Amino acid sequence: MIFNSWEYFVFLPLVLILYYVFNRRAQNIWLLVASYFFFFFWDWRVCSLLLISTLVDFVCGLSMGRHPSHKRAWLIVSMVTNLGILGFFKYFNFFVDTAGMALAALGLEPNLPALRIILPVGISFYTFQTMSYTIDVYRGQLVPTRSFLDFALYVAYFPQLVAGPIERATHLLKQFASPRVVTRPMVETGCFLILLGLFRKVVIADGVAPMVNAVFANAPTSNGMELCMGTVLFAFQIYCDFAGYSDMARGTSRLLGIELMVNFNQPYFSRNITEFWRRWHISLSTWLRDYLYIPLGGNQHGTVATYRNLFLTMLLGGLWHGARWNFVVWGGLHGLYLAVHKLWMVRHPTRDGSDLKRRFGLGDMAGMLITFFIVNLAWIFFRSTTLADALGVLQGIASFRGGLDRQSLALGVKLMFYGGLVVAIDLPCYLHHRHEQMLEWCWLMRALVYSFLLFLLILLRPLDDMPFIYFQF
Repeated sequence: MIFNSWEYFVFLPLVLILYYVFNRRAQNIWLLVASYFFFFFWDWRVCSLLLISTLVDFVCGLSMGRHPSHKRAWLIVSMVTNLGILGFFKYFNFFVDTAGMALAALGLEPNLPALRIILPVGISFYTFQTMSYTIDVYRGQLVPTRSFLDFALYVAYFPQLVAGPIERATHLLKQFASPRVVTRPMVETGCFLILLGLFRKVVIADGVAPMVNAVFANAPTSNGMELCMGTVLFAFQIYCDFAGYSDMARGTSRLLGIELMVNFNQPYFSRNITEFWRRWHISLSTWLRDYLYIPLGGNQHGTVATYRNLFLTMLLGGLWHGARWNFVVWGGLHGLYLAVHKLWMVRHPTRDGSDLKRRFGLGDMAGMLITFFIVNLAWIFFRSTTLADALGVLQGIASFRGGLDRQSLALGVKLMFYGGLVVAIDLPCYLHHRHEQMLEWCWLMRALVYSFLLFLLILLRPLDDMPFIYFQF
């Protein structure tokens, strides 16, 4: 079941009808049942992995609270269990293949095992979420919950189960432990976010997907201009696909009286790469900062150590996305970008881009273009199947192969159309620093906007429901 399917729009009203008549405890029980059904709908076999992570981390959290002198041992149990499950299902064949290539390069003939492993949907997201709970308890930043029901719901909560945002227990778990009142503004904003997310996903992301697939599938013969535009179209696709999911997750959760964190904040308006990572996949970037970069030492042990920590954090962040060297290179590029920007900031401290609300001029607009360019450069590795494919795309772009033909012009028109939709959605939010800015417009303007969104949804909806890109991670 996916957010852009008809099944979901039958499932959600049924959940809401009973949810609104129950008290808090009954609401949590009902949400837990609905969440496991939602997960069961994907594959009943992987429900056991979700339950194992839930049981282990609940017990580890309680044990750390009851036996403070053994906190480290219980944290190790949690880490080994969660990373062991994630490592086996997501990375076993990757490491086996890598070891095989390394041995073959040495002249050996390895006969290493390869297993047909199905990647459980959402495993990267809920694994990081449960790990953050035990780490926070270990650090003393969170009192372990004694309610298994609340904790199980925190892990399995269906709006953000399979693709985030990666919530912290300090934010989400306490909402499950408190009574909830769903107000009219929450319903209005919730419905708006669902509509907006559905539009991003179905009209923009799914609309450009066939063009992106065609360009990258025919990269050896596509001309350089097509490869450039295909890369930019992929930037729009992955943003609207993932941000669309996050919008729908937040909207659905708001209908339940529960607030999820904002996961995207108009990232393509970023003036530098550091700001980009404050706006892109915010729940992952803050997770990597708090649980990886800072424990590695952050910026506390000199310049070289700071750059090393940045690079390692982004390498592992790339590997989190998938078991391919392409993702490692993508993460490494972003680590390099961040290190270079940090070096620039040391030498030009007056150009600090940490204030996301400050006014900007021509220099900042130039920074936006440069940031968008280098982000797209890295997207080539993210989108390509192999490193050889990515290098082929880069070679085709650099050689200006083929020039500008009629097919390129047609692709350019489509790029302007879909790019215009992205800007039309994001620019008002960016200028007013508010995601629900449209709700403040007069009723006539809102009616026109909603009608336009619905019209394009009906007109441009693909015949088949396409899964979200981040489901594969």
